[in-house]
Amino acid sequence: MRIALAGAGAFGEKHLDGLKLIDGVEIVSIVSRRLEQAQAVAEKYGAVHATTDLDEALARDDVDAVILCTPTQMHAAQAIACMNAGKHVQVEIPLADSWADAQAVVDKQRDTGLVCMVGHTRRFNPSHQYVHNEITSGKLNIQQMDVQTYFFRRRNINAKGEPRSWTDHLLWHHAAHTVDLFAYQAGRIVQANMLQGPIHPELGIAMDMSIQLKSESGAICTLSLSFNNEGPLGTFFRYIGDTATYIARYDDLVNGKEEPIDVSKVAVSMNGIELQDREFIAAIREGREPNCSVAQVLDCYRVLGDLERQLGA
Repeated sequence: MRIALAGAGAFGEKHLDGLKLIDGVEIVSIVSRRLEQAQAVAEKYGAVHATTDLDEALARDDVDAVILCTPTQMHAAQAIACMNAGKHVQVEIPLADSWADAQAVVDKQRDTGLVCMVGHTRRFNPSHQYVHNEITSGKLNIQQMDVQTYFFRRRNINAKGEPRSWTDHLLWHHAAHTVDLFAYQAGRIVQANMLQGPIHPELGIAMDMSIQLKSESGAICTLSLSFNNEGPLGTFFRYIGDTATYIARYDDLVNGKEEPIDVSKVAVSMNGIELQDREFIAAIREGREPNCSVAQVLDCYRVLGDLERQLGA
């Protein structure tokens, strides 16, 4: 399986580290905004090609599939371009920053029949897989999820502390993780409400948001998001069920009493990004729809679009 990766920043390297652990995968091409960065990352991971032009990578006969870790605003158009070139594609979350663009990607996938997967990593973290297995086995029904997504990002920098060429967004990026996960664990979302705080004078985005969701099962979710938080960073999930309470912190899981739960045997790895990439490669090889296919996550973007329209009103 020969892969091109576009977007050689902090998250792109997380995918490259995961791909190294999958048998039969070759990194062929690295695409980045700056050629020197593309060349450095290509050398580090053994890719034979580096470029600033995605179309150049898509024209190569030795590329079977593409992973997009590019700025949010490019995701939908680039995913469509990959499929137009006959390449399978995994696009990092979010799929798009509008409901219309998300629908366009799904339409293209249906037209081509290629694998198009979206990087909703929470479905693959062993902690959330453990809870999902409890739900599907009938041992647990979610009553409420309480989620905090907190960063300290008053300047436009990435996870490495480096300047970004684009502006991140709490609704279309970070809320997408929880909106999709809540529906995955508790059922289709039938009600959604949202408030946002002041707009940052330089970044032009709201730095704080509060979202409330309700699923068809009757379960509710409260999501708090902030780029202003000076404290522990990341996303923390509290699952309150009818038979148990769980707290998930990325790949780690504890019960409501903070007692650790062993999730090391849930999957072949404890790395959610690696597991996500394994599913992408396996779906291509097996000719099947992946977990987190663009069709499966589409409803998340319907909800995000509804929330955005509430703000417009």
